[in-house]
Amino acid sequence: MPLEGAIFDLDGVITDTAQVHMKAWKALFDEYLQRRAERDGEPFSPFTDQDYLDYVDGMPRYDGVRTFLDSRNIHLPEGTPEDGPDEETVCGLGNRKNAQFQEVLERDGAVVFPGSERLVRALRAQGVITGVASSSKNCKMVLERAGISDLFGARVDGVVLAEQNLPGKPDSAMFVTCAEWLGVSPARSLVVEDAISGVQAGRAGGFGLVIGVNRGADAEALRENGADWVVEDLSELTVESINEHFRES
Repeated sequence: MPLEGAIFDLDGVITDTAQVHMKAWKALFDEYLQRRAERDGEPFSPFTDQDYLDYVDGMPRYDGVRTFLDSRNIHLPEGTPEDGPDEETVCGLGNRKNAQFQEVLERDGAVVFPGSERLVRALRAQGVITGVASSSKNCKMVLERAGISDLFGARVDGVVLAEQNLPGKPDSAMFVTCAEWLGVSPARSLVVEDAISGVQAGRAGGFGLVIGVNRGADAEALRENGADWVVEDLSELTVESINEHFRES
């Protein structure tokens, strides 16, 4: 069964922006939790790397805010996407985090993982259609800043999720929609993800191969949640090794 399509997550898979996101989330939540502790006389418990992996990584921004705050038994009004960054709502906090992320991106640009770019170009050279599916509303901006927009025939991102009212990962809707836009079958396509929620989404969508990139989520956890194959970097993969999987399936 030949490989038709390949759909990649962005942050942590194609571009080295996951650490920027993590730092922006920590700055947001630590500041908010500290202010809340001082106001309400509660102990301050900072946002941790494990909190990021468990509640935020790979999720749409407002879902990440809501899920993390729920884990701390904090329930804020939802607000609206137009809320200012100083408003104490789910959307207000999410917008504050986004402003911090964009400031760093504008200042420092976006770094592409060399092994990831080589694999995408090698797949395209063999006639495989490539797309990107990212929960980030900054996806288009990151691709443009990185100079790789032309490598992807379809982009399903946080903007598309909002416009089409699609559920975010771990639901499979993002990947399935991207496959539809590319004109490929999920069964003859692969998904590449670094987040637990992402490999869950790829598995739920019935994709022929789900590849997990272990950037800190834990290799075994990626396997347990749906990854067929886990690597530390996409430089470990070749078009030939990927095609071998599809020939055997």
